[in-house]
Amino acid sequence: MFKRLLPTLCLLLPLTAALAQEEPAPAAETETVLLVGQRPGPGLWKVSKGDHTLWVFGTYSPLPDKLEWRSQEVEKVLAQSQEYLAPPRAQFKIGFFKSLTMLPTLIGLEKNPDGATLKDVLPAEVYARWQPLKDKYLGKNSGVERERPIFVAQKLYEAALKQSGLTRGAAVDKKIDGIVKQHDIKVTETGIKLDTSNASEALSDFKKSQLADTACFTKTLDRLESDLDAMRVRANAWAKGDIDAIQKLSFPDQKAACDDAMLNAEFVKKQPALQNVKERVQTAWVAAAEKALEHNTSSFAMLSMTDILGGNSYLNALKAKGYEVTSPD
Repeated sequence: MFKRLLPTLCLLLPLTAALAQEEPAPAAETETVLLVGQRPGPGLWKVSKGDHTLWVFGTYSPLPDKLEWRSQEVEKVLAQSQEYLAPPRAQFKIGFFKSLTMLPTLIGLEKNPDGATLKDVLPAEVYARWQPLKDKYLGKNSGVERERPIFVAQKLYEAALKQSGLTRGAAVDKKIDGIVKQHDIKVTETGIKLDTSNASEALSDFKKSQLADTACFTKTLDRLESDLDAMRVRANAWAKGDIDAIQKLSFPDQKAACDDAMLNAEFVKKQPALQNVKERVQTAWVAAAEKALEHNTSSFAMLSMTDILGGNSYLNALKAKGYEVTSPD
């Protein structure tokens, strides 16, 4: 329970992706059929200085559920690398016994304060839009009516992906991890550790506080009402390794609004460990990349496509430091 709920305090924090671009996806390319079978995904971005190279593989979510990812190029390059940079993330520092003492604080974490329901906290027109989507994707799950909009939005989104033949794309991560273990490649964590010395206080504050998460909930409804076909377009573009299409396609999602709901909450403002997380994670990754480039002839990293192509591109940060960055063909 602890492992599932404590990270939700930073739910949808921009720990592994930069803020999404906001342009609409091109309607003319809408596809309803998802690619299945073995697909290579995109090629590798190359970051270099002299004869030292960092190869970067861009991941995307969601992907077709029945997609079998297999890239001989990635397997070959990764097998010949001396170091693997794990995807950037923020993690909580906490021990087992401390987690046990915090279990009572976690009870009711997802509930609205004071027993409020979604109907109480959402504008009437938003609640009216929610009802048919709930019936379609969550069925008779009445328990969600007493949960905070940000948590309900996550559950609704996950259920919609599953029904639409899409998945978070964990199979790609597992494949990469398998190759790393097979070749006994050095693994370097690239994120940051978040201090949890005040975790009990933060959890208590969170349970009492209101969140400005209506925008998060509303944008999730927007996406499920209008963007599922566009998700398939992007998923297919990634699966085919179509870099031109990937670069032309936007990556709109509800993430930024949900990030803001957490990042601007009162309980977060009282916690120094939760300040400027996005910037700190990017700084840590760039530092790890520079170190890998200094010490290895070949290194390998995974980043989300938004970290590569988005407005806060990690690779642009390296380019600004004088490294040569080459996109795949």
